[in-house]
Amino acid sequence: MATDRPEVVITDPLCKGCGRCIEACPKHAITLGAEINQLSGLMPVHIDDALCNDCGLCLSACPEPYGLGTEVYELEDPRHLYGEHAPRPRPAAIAPTTVALPRVEPLVLKGNYAAAIGAILAGCRHVYGYPITPSTEGAELMAKLLPRLHGVFLQACSEVATINHMYGTGGAGLPTLTFTSSPGLSLMLEGISYLIGAELPAVVVNVMRPGPGLGYIGPEQSDIKLMCRGLGHGNTHAIVLAPSSPQEMLDLTFEAFALAFRYRNPVLIAADGFLGQITGRVNLPDHLVVPGLPDWAVWGDAAHRGNVNSSIFQDWNDLEQHNQHLVDKYAAITAAEQRSTGYRLDDARTLIESIRGRGRLPLLVGGTMLYFRALFQGLHEMPPADAALRVALEDEAFRRGPAAMHAELAKVDPVTAARLPPGDSQRIQRALEVFRLSGRPMSSFHREPLPASAAPPLLSLEPASRAWLHERIAQRFTQMLEAGLVDEVRALRARGDLNAEMPSMRCVGYRQTWEALDRGELDELPERGIAATRQLAKRQLTWLRGMEAREVLACDEAGVIERAVELARRHADRLMAR
Repeated sequence: MATDRPEVVITDPLCKGCGRCIEACPKHAITLGAEINQLSGLMPVHIDDALCNDCGLCLSACPEPYGLGTEVYELEDPRHLYGEHAPRPRPAAIAPTTVALPRVEPLVLKGNYAAAIGAILAGCRHVYGYPITPSTEGAELMAKLLPRLHGVFLQACSEVATINHMYGTGGAGLPTLTFTSSPGLSLMLEGISYLIGAELPAVVVNVMRPGPGLGYIGPEQSDIKLMCRGLGHGNTHAIVLAPSSPQEMLDLTFEAFALAFRYRNPVLIAADGFLGQITGRVNLPDHLVVPGLPDWAVWGDAAHRGNVNSSIFQDWNDLEQHNQHLVDKYAAITAAEQRSTGYRLDDARTLIESIRGRGRLPLLVGGTMLYFRALFQGLHEMPPADAALRVALEDEAFRRGPAAMHAELAKVDPVTAARLPPGDSQRIQRALEVFRLSGRPMSSFHREPLPASAAPPLLSLEPASRAWLHERIAQRFTQMLEAGLVDEVRALRARGDLNAEMPSMRCVGYRQTWEALDRGELDELPERGIAATRQLAKRQLTWLRGMEAREVLACDEAGVIERAVELARRHADRLMAR
């Protein structure tokens, strides 16, 4: 006997698409959906009204109280139900302060110890960790020193617990650090992604060891790719500082805390087993830092009670806006913090003099001509990079196009514009940045004389025969094609995180292959690739000819290697005899 039953309906945003109702339906009237609901991001099930008899068995099977029912559940904004919360006033931020340190004699420290001392001087008093070779000495020293400094060292039960302790401490607005090594870093990746998503500061010292898996306890640097290109799930990037000496272990760890709080983002120190264990001379900075309290901190008092640190967003639009904010922040970090040619030139000069002071002779091989010129002739003093202006110039270039940006440069700095093609967006934007910051064209800086310096003997291997050079270039590019250049670039394009405008993809060979794949004209690739390589070689030779003090050896003549070694030996004997 037929009876009237209430109709079974779905509230699409609340249906998780789990399928339990499908198994419960005796009429097979329910099927998995094929369309994503824009509010939930899930695919709700579909009910065929022609087959459904509204028996209600599916209601008992549904684990979501309001997913299936006899009426559509109306979702209401909590603000409409409970009213708007009165906004809390933002507490005033307490800025960090510095305390001058007396000048002391240099220390002789292991790299791990140097990083620990750098963290203490930066104001870090909360360290968590799980022992793992070859990073353990850093945590061991922290465990000894922090209790005497009213700090906390906690040996966590795992690396997963470690990074979550750091999440809580960073959320309170306090400097926090851990020492780990490669397998431990892998376990921390989820927590690092949470830190990045919630925009919380933290410093992770990764003293790398070989892998995969447990690998070995010796040194390796294979986590660089992981730290720079694959750090956790989602849109995650962190600042990575790579020291090369115990002194830089201290300096860069000290600097890492300032960067972490400036950008509200984790910072990683990329050390390795050698660097953590070697001993070197270390000079302390001239001050230490007393941490402040940022206005966003979840501190636990009434003033900070309205603050929330979270990496979860339950609305697609909110998540999209947050990710756009992170992208803008990453661009600002890249513009302001990416180290340029001039970075650490003084350190290079110090190392050269240190080697000479030990009765040895430094030998500089390879590198670009720009590095040699910067090291021995210096760089013109120009305004440093401005993060906000660089982001604005990127947006302007995207809207107006490269031709318009080049035309603007031609108005304010025709000399620089004349030597730059319209497609050289990176140098054009830097020239505009210099002009907008200083009010002077970049070419005016280039006209200023550089300080004179004593350059070392420079041996230059250059071809005497242009035909010989062209033949070698053609052979080399042909070998690149035979070795799989096209397949390699196809794989790089398929990754999705690269584009033709990135510096890495503008390299000779990659660029021509990428463009050939865009056009679908691989037949022209050998000719275009060889021509581009010839142009690069011509530019390099032009650079070399500008170095007047060089001694030229014809690299296309027989016996050139023996002559180069003998000439270098004579120069070495003469310099060592001084």
